[in-house]
Amino acid sequence: MLRFSTVSLTSKRVTFRHRYKDQILIMSELFHAFAEIVGDVNVLTGDAISEKPKNYWDPTPLQAKAIVRPANAREVSAILQICHDVKQSVVTHGGLTGLADGDHSTDQDVVLSLTRMNKIESIDCVGQTMNVEAGCLLETVQIAATKNGLQYGVDLGARGSCTIGGNIATNAGGLSVLRYGMTREQVLGLEVVLADGTIISSMNSMMKNNAGYDLKQLFVGSEGTLGVVTKAVLRLRPETPYENTAILAFERFEQVTATLGMMNNAMNGQLNAFEVMWNDYYCLGTNEAIKGTVRPPLSTEWPLYAIVESKGANASSDQENFESALADALEQELISDAVISQSEKERADIWSIRENVDIVLSHDPKYIYDVSLPIIEMPAYLDDVGAKLRKKWPDVAFYVYGHLADGNLHLIVAPEPQNLGSTTVKKNLDADSEWYKSSNDMIYGPLEKLGGSVSAEHGIGLEKKPYIGFSRNQNELSMMRLLKQTLDTKNILNPGKIV
Repeated sequence: MLRFSTVSLTSKRVTFRHRYKDQILIMSELFHAFAEIVGDVNVLTGDAISEKPKNYWDPTPLQAKAIVRPANAREVSAILQICHDVKQSVVTHGGLTGLADGDHSTDQDVVLSLTRMNKIESIDCVGQTMNVEAGCLLETVQIAATKNGLQYGVDLGARGSCTIGGNIATNAGGLSVLRYGMTREQVLGLEVVLADGTIISSMNSMMKNNAGYDLKQLFVGSEGTLGVVTKAVLRLRPETPYENTAILAFERFEQVTATLGMMNNAMNGQLNAFEVMWNDYYCLGTNEAIKGTVRPPLSTEWPLYAIVESKGANASSDQENFESALADALEQELISDAVISQSEKERADIWSIRENVDIVLSHDPKYIYDVSLPIIEMPAYLDDVGAKLRKKWPDVAFYVYGHLADGNLHLIVAPEPQNLGSTTVKKNLDADSEWYKSSNDMIYGPLEKLGGSVSAEHGIGLEKKPYIGFSRNQNELSMMRLLKQTLDTKNILNPGKIV
């Protein structure tokens, strides 16, 4: 029988001793040890687990040995010390909006849910930083920054449900990468708990700190495989409250890239987003026969569309610069048609075409991809992939949209389109499906020779693990494995993910 000592939270380290009888771990005693740390109400087992969905995309019941909900880093440390001692695997959960199965857990895993760790601890308006707990929602951070005359540089469609810890774990990108960069660029400091319970507190709030290795970067994008992020110091930016938004139509891809370059140069760093949608995606989002869509602001005849948005601090001059840049593009016949939003409702309607991904995901089955490649290679890549998909599935629906300026495309493949507009959003990924494997080969196969990546901003998780070799060489993968083995010697943190 496994005997647990009384757990003490009076220091960063927790004394935990045990002895085995017949090498059998009595789960009730493990749960009791967790309860001593977080309280009975914050250790969920049995039906309390199966009543929860696997994640946002998949309503099937969640699987876990237990869900433990700590309130702070000391409790996370105590839990991980116990799990490390008995070699108990741990999967950390945040908002569960990831798209690479990095949050996948089995009935043999303990799920560490950070939902209680959701506070904003402080905001420094002079230094333009914010200290937050990992379970804090992205939208909460955005609202708090705005109330203090500042803004946070990451924005995602899942802002109301994704967490800062999850954004950091996946190095999330989103709609403002063009201007502010990925999540990695927004993180000044981190508090992280390692697999053995060691707390690494590097809550740096300075822009410049060259005192040795930048340890925080080890954990940004590590998907919970190297440590559990518990707090972060986020970099904030001056508020740019005045937005100018337009939707544009194009005949050719070269016109899209030329317009991007022209707008970027003309807007003096104020260009915040340049989101491209291919025709099928635009038409679906403006199909008024489907609930939740909007009336098309532009004719559905054009091959390509883009949402362009600038953000600045001077309403009149910003608008003048924006409209002048668009006028120049129209005069040079780069743009076929354009609509500039005249109200917040019109702006919201334009963005809903891009952000209403649930309509596309209502296909069943469908396969979801997030890739990056050189912008100049995109037309040939999409022509090649599209031809292969249509050869295998003549009726395939192939939707393409993305953040053109940073080379990121989102692709959705629906081999047999059906049930469009269903209220059930399920991310259909059957690793054993011949269809799924065929689709993966067609999407990922060409990327290696193009110098592309199988994951632009959604991580690797389980879904892309078999294909990571298309984007990372053997020396890089060996270094990743060495880091994992060094920081997680017993392989308890999110085992089997990435490498």
